[in-house]
Amino acid sequence: MSQVKVAVVGYGNVGRGVIASLKNNPDMELACVVSRSPERVKKEFDAVPIFHVSDAEKAFKATGAAVAILCGGSKDDLPKFGPQMAKLINTVDSFDNHIHIPDYFAAMDKVAKESGHVSVISTGWDPGIFSLERTLAGAFLPGSRAYGFYGLGPAGGLSMGHSDALRTIPGVKDARQFTHAIPSAIKKVQNGENPDFAPGDMHKRECFVVLEEGADKVAVTKTIMEMPGYFAPYDTTVNFISQEELNAKYAGFPHDGLVAAAGKTGKGNPARIEYRCVWGSNPEATANVLVAHARAVARLAKEKRSGAFTILDIPASYFTRLSREELLAHWM
Repeated sequence: MSQVKVAVVGYGNVGRGVIASLKNNPDMELACVVSRSPERVKKEFDAVPIFHVSDAEKAFKATGAAVAILCGGSKDDLPKFGPQMAKLINTVDSFDNHIHIPDYFAAMDKVAKESGHVSVISTGWDPGIFSLERTLAGAFLPGSRAYGFYGLGPAGGLSMGHSDALRTIPGVKDARQFTHAIPSAIKKVQNGENPDFAPGDMHKRECFVVLEEGADKVAVTKTIMEMPGYFAPYDTTVNFISQEELNAKYAGFPHDGLVAAAGKTGKGNPARIEYRCVWGSNPEATANVLVAHARAVARLAKEKRSGAFTILDIPASYFTRLSREELLAHWM
């Protein structure tokens, strides 16, 4: 493949992770950064072209970008900017509000097909890698159900999407949300019970919130607890702390997760499938997956494909730089 020029749209933690990941992929090249705050972003770069989001079309044409990796949040950014960008260029994003994925897929598919572009949606490690692992586990153990658990250690795991959702609430200056898997729920799955979990049966959510001066704690707490798709179905704890404490105790981005399924093979013998990942940095892990999908997007576009795709629609060989011969010789 020729080198793929990539535009990064949105410059937060994931955007920074994407740029770092591109440096580790010699077949990929950073073309430009598109941001709502270009002056802020320009302070960190010397030679990289920086554009305002309103000039996105100009940015893509001027730099020859072939794929845009959309690094905005799922609550407010991607539903708006995803379809807008899909009109202009091939895209990859990590939209992670699970209950709204079918609607988002439909919106992106319509625009991408009309414009002749490829848009890979909802990829990262969940949705994304875990979506694939759940699908494979269900296929390899017929009759079983595959489940995803997050935040397995005592400290839990930092959720970027939920943290971003907290920061959109009026009166919230900064916030972090940690997810905690419920050990008894994992054990039920490993025992082969195939439980019918409600959303709040598998995880607890712990929020650490810094308020703007004069903000109403009661009102902010109510908004958090009633936020659909994020906190409403869960056992959620809200802790109000200072910015100094948030920076000192909760500054990292660790996360981990497990996909598990248990059942029986054809003659009734017990079987279990598990996939585990441990990430020192959640945004950098998501960024690495996004960059691999940008490579796949370039290949799909070369085949004149169009529309929306997920990780479930793409051959695994499209994600890697390795040739078919190398894959057959060393990875099979």
